[in-house]
Amino acid sequence: MGGVVRGRFAPSPSGRMHLGNVFSALLAWLSVRRAGGVMVLRMEDLDPDRCRAAYAEQLADDLRWLGLDWDEGYQKGGAHGPYLQSERTARYAAAFRALEERGLVYPCYCTRAERLAASAPHRSDGQVVYSGKCRHLTEEERARLAQTRCPAWRLIVPDQEISFTDGLQGTYRENLLRDCGDFILRRSDGVYAYQLAVVCDDGDMGVTQVVRGRDLLDSTPRQLYLYGLLGLTPPEFYHVPLLLAPDGRRLSKREHDLDMGALRERFTPAELTGRLAFWAGQTDRPELVTPAELAGCFEWKNVPRGDIIVEQL
Repeated sequence: MGGVVRGRFAPSPSGRMHLGNVFSALLAWLSVRRAGGVMVLRMEDLDPDRCRAAYAEQLADDLRWLGLDWDEGYQKGGAHGPYLQSERTARYAAAFRALEERGLVYPCYCTRAERLAASAPHRSDGQVVYSGKCRHLTEEERARLAQTRCPAWRLIVPDQEISFTDGLQGTYRENLLRDCGDFILRRSDGVYAYQLAVVCDDGDMGVTQVVRGRDLLDSTPRQLYLYGLLGLTPPEFYHVPLLLAPDGRRLSKREHDLDMGALRERFTPAELTGRLAFWAGQTDRPELVTPAELAGCFEWKNVPRGDIIVEQL
């Protein structure tokens, strides 16, 4: 992809960043700076029940403490704003209406229990594939259900395989109908879903490179399909390894695993960056280093593909 590289870090301000979030942020930043590109900071504060303005401010402060600056976005502004998803709902609504007018979405009245009961067999990774039950409801059935439930809205997906080459993980392919099923674009409470919002945001903001955790690899075919439907240009993707606790579980904001509050008490920015750089294959051993010092020699070929066990810090 030619032209200036435009990368982004797009965290959810639902709590303090943990070590895994910081790892992804550092790799995204290094990749952009190595290319002499533009870094964008966007806050994915779609969920009004979990996201807080104070968390967003703290997150920005933690990034600055680490030495991870940005060129446009949250607290800076720019030509592609707003950079808070909570301020972009009109854009998501317009995209949703465009898909609705083409007959590509339908209301889903299933409760969580009904979705699980009516689902197709689980995938090998345990995720549930929606059966499409509500796709085939009659108008009379929909009218009856609408009297007691507010529906979510799903996108109709075709029996089609989508394949792409990830910059780190290599070729990945998925059949939308068999491996995913019709997926939600708007929740029953009216909140637009991540899949729709992230495609609109990255497309509108001219993002050409997305660096994020490997847990989002399987969402990429859905997003690529949406890019095509909405006439937007997709970015290149790099899905980086997750940092895991010794027992194999993913680090989590909810459990306060190694969050930035604790990390800032224990380490200097250079100490913490040194450990992250070592795990990312950029140095031979943990050593004092700043992101700026790493940027000129960053190489994707040295980043491991598999998840990383954090034995100790």
